Amino acid sequence: MMGWCCSGICRTLAFLALLFPLWQRGCWGLKPSSGDLEKSPHSDPDPWEVLHRHKRSWVWNQFFVLEEYTGNEPLYVGKLHSDVDKGDGKVKYVLSGEGATSIFTIDENTGDIHATKRLDREAQAYYTLQAQAVDRLTNLPVEPRSEFVVKVQDINDNEPKFLDGPYLAGVPEMSPLGTMVVQVAATDADDPTYGNSARVVYSIIHGQPYFSVEPKTGVIRTALPNMDRETRDQYVLVIQAKDMVGQMGGLSGTTSVTVTLTDVNDNPPRFTHKSYQYTVLESLPVQSVVARIKAADADIGSNAEMDYRIMDGDGPGMFNITTDENTQEGVIILLKPLDFETKSSFSLRIEATNRNIDSNFLSLGPFSDTTSVKVTVEDVNEPPVFSTPLSKMSVSEDAKVGTSIGRVSAHDPDTSNSGIRYSIDRNTDLERFFNVDALSGVISTAKPLDREANSVHNLTIFAIEKDPMEIGKGIALITVLDINDNAPVFAIDYETLLCENAMPGQVIQTISAVDKDEPLSGHRFYFALAAPVAGNLNFTLRDNKDNTASILTKRGGFRRREQPVYRLPVLIVDSGSPALSSTNTLSVRVCDCDSDGVALSCGAVAYTSTGLSTGALLAILGCIITLLVMVLLIVTMRRRRKEPLILEEERDIRENIVRYDDEGGGEEDTEAFDMVTLRNLNVIRDPNVRRDVTPDTPTFFHYPTASRPSYKSLPDNVVFREFIWERLKDADVDPSAPPYDSLQTYAFEGSGSVAESLSSLESLSTDSDQNYDYLSNWGPRFKKLADLYEIERKTL
Repeated sequence: MMGWCCSGICRTLAFLALLFPLWQRGCWGLKPSSGDLEKSPHSDPDPWEVLHRHKRSWVWNQFFVLEEYTGNEPLYVGKLHSDVDKGDGKVKYVLSGEGATSIFTIDENTGDIHATKRLDREAQAYYTLQAQAVDRLTNLPVEPRSEFVVKVQDINDNEPKFLDGPYLAGVPEMSPLGTMVVQVAATDADDPTYGNSARVVYSIIHGQPYFSVEPKTGVIRTALPNMDRETRDQYVLVIQAKDMVGQMGGLSGTTSVTVTLTDVNDNPPRFTHKSYQYTVLESLPVQSVVARIKAADADIGSNAEMDYRIMDGDGPGMFNITTDENTQEGVIILLKPLDFETKSSFSLRIEATNRNIDSNFLSLGPFSDTTSVKVTVEDVNEPPVFSTPLSKMSVSEDAKVGTSIGRVSAHDPDTSNSGIRYSIDRNTDLERFFNVDALSGVISTAKPLDREANSVHNLTIFAIEKDPMEIGKGIALITVLDINDNAPVFAIDYETLLCENAMPGQVIQTISAVDKDEPLSGHRFYFALAAPVAGNLNFTLRDNKDNTASILTKRGGFRRREQPVYRLPVLIVDSGSPALSSTNTLSVRVCDCDSDGVALSCGAVAYTSTGLSTGALLAILGCIITLLVMVLLIVTMRRRRKEPLILEEERDIRENIVRYDDEGGGEEDTEAFDMVTLRNLNVIRDPNVRRDVTPDTPTFFHYPTASRPSYKSLPDNVVFREFIWERLKDADVDPSAPPYDSLQTYAFEGSGSVAESLSSLESLSTDSDQNYDYLSNWGPRFKKLADLYEIERKTL
């Protein structure tokens, strides 16, 4: 049998004296199960059952440990003992479970249990452990394992705490005594079921005499009636919560409560002055702000909102007052223009009233106030004012230059009544059709008018005050009246078609007219054929009396081969006074038509017995196109096979054209130009000298002295080619030539003439001796020429 002993219980034999409190606190619990005693922490056994329990191997109950033990030695918790243990050391005790070996230790020989660390009930209220007695040698259990509980006994080591603090609260101002503000709550981590460690009471440390707190509930209430927000709007309270029912030695915690008095409408609006004075210029525009006034209200928010109104005044309809919702000011607005000369001051009486009145505070009223406002108008120099801002006038378009149309008038609204001069804003009369008299304001024509070009003239008239310079503006709207000065003409360009099979009396065209004029009674046109064709045999005209006329045929059998087009002059007369007329030509084309009268072809036709079909025309056109394509191909191929005469295709060609704007001295001038360049082909050429460009440096290149065949022995086409290539080679090998291709001057005469060259330039050469006897064989005409050359040769 195993027994237990708690500290302080095994030391006394007064078991019956301790039985009742232990039972009341649930110190132990015994419950048989299969021959074992297991701990039941949630049941309270009958104490007499404990006194008369049967013999068991294990006997123990709950153990208790005081929290926050501060001693230096391990705290004795209790003792375990088994009936199997005879004290001979064969049995040892083993402890396991929560905190075993780390917090709780057991003496394996004696079964004494100790706590080695400080325990905190608020961290863990109890520990569940398992105890077992085993054979020391075999390590086999001699008793079944069983659980027991070590409960941590509470002490007052935690102060109350306000978890929701600090608090913010509000209460309306002027509230009655005892009005609830807010409820505070503090919690204590100590065991509420043991002692008074967790029993809290509340008290107010700071905030009296304005507020109070209920000790048990923590409800804060007002302690004074009629607290005024306008005097003080905020209070900071300090509330204390103390455990141990507030007794000495209890722990306490505090929190702050900020109480704000909310506003109520308990203050009426009041004007700081009984009268206000304002000065405005008479030129102030309508809808402008004249003044701002404000009634003071100690309340805030919606309780300070107010409405203003004009109760009376000597300028009805001149002003209006509204409330500025942002500033709660009364804004006085001008509704009509001011005129210093008419009225120089106004007096108004204005009332301000609270918009939201609380019926609970009507005794503090009335919630309105009045004040007087005087508005003084200050005179300004105003521009001249036209008696009529818009003057409408009319003038006939045939009015002569200088005709008076009408008169504008303006006056100075100021008391000075200065003189006024008139002028026209030329931006509104760019062509200067009108003039205005500077002194009288009479408007007259300056140019002939044309209603059809511009029927209405909108003029801006300036009225200018001399001193100081002020300008007023008025409008003159001048309407140009119409006269009959335009003759009627065809409404459109008519295209009249006449079928060859037309019948006599058939209407072939209906014509109408237009007229740029606009008579008041409307247009009325009269139509007739012009006198020269009035009696023609082909056509006649019928006036339809509705500003239209019909053209009818007099006969049939029209043939376009005989006459494809007829010109029919039509006379149109309007109804104006005087009446105007014009002659318009109507062209009538004769057409070949089908049976429905639809024109197929019109105009002249060729006199051919037979015609070509469409297929034949297309065939001819195709042949022509084919021939053109073949010709283009042949020309293109020939151009591609053509050899270059001067340079090869891959060479870069750049030419410098030198222009000389001077005139030579004739044949006698031998210095203006190197005449050797115009020598005959048979003259031997020096290949070392460029003849088109004068070299700046001596030429040191020498050509080989190879003999050339005479150009006379070569065909013509070869002569030119060889001559050009020779010149090109001279330019390419000459080091004194510029580094680019220049325009080469070739004074070359062909050798195709049997008489060779007849130029007198040959006389410049030293090798010019020739025989001209062959000229005698050409006939009598050339024999005389041969004689002349022979005489010249002998002379030289």
